[in-house]
Amino acid sequence: MSTENTRPGPPALSASVLVLTLARTVENELGAALAPLDLTVARLGLLGHIAGVPGVSFSDLARMSGITVQSAHTGVKALAAAGLVRDLTARPGAASSIEATPRGRELLERAGREIARVDEELFGPDADPVQREIGAAFRAAFSRPPRD
Repeated sequence: MSTENTRPGPPALSASVLVLTLARTVENELGAALAPLDLTVARLGLLGHIAGVPGVSFSDLARMSGITVQSAHTGVKALAAAGLVRDLTARPGAASSIEATPRGRELLERAGREIARVDEELFGPDADPVQREIGAAFRAAFSRPPRD
C-alpha cells in the first residue's frame, strides 16, 4: 500500500491578510520616521485630530481615534505635558475644549514631511511596482467623493 505524501497547496490570497501585512510595514516605517520627533503613530493621530478640530472634546476625540475616553485622557495628558496641546477648560465638571499649541502645530508640519518621505519610499516611483499600484489605488479610492 503506497502512502502518497500530499502537501496542501498555498493558502488562498486573503485581501484582509495582505492589507494587514502592508499596514504593519507602513506602521513600522512611520514609527521609525516619527521616533526622532518623539512621536508615535498613535500620538500623531491624536495630535492631528486635535489640530484638525480645535476645541474638540474628549468624547469626540475618543470616537474619532477609535479609543476609549480614558485612553484619550491619557494621550492628551502626555501631549499636554510635552507642550503640544492645551485644554482650554481644564476644570472639574466642565466640558473640555482641547487645542494644539503652536509647538504642536509645528511638530505636525515636521511629521507631515516625514510622512511624505515614507510615502515616497514605500509607494513612490522607485518603490516596488506592486506597492506603487496599491498606493495609487488607495489614493484614487479615497480622493473621490463618497457614494450615497
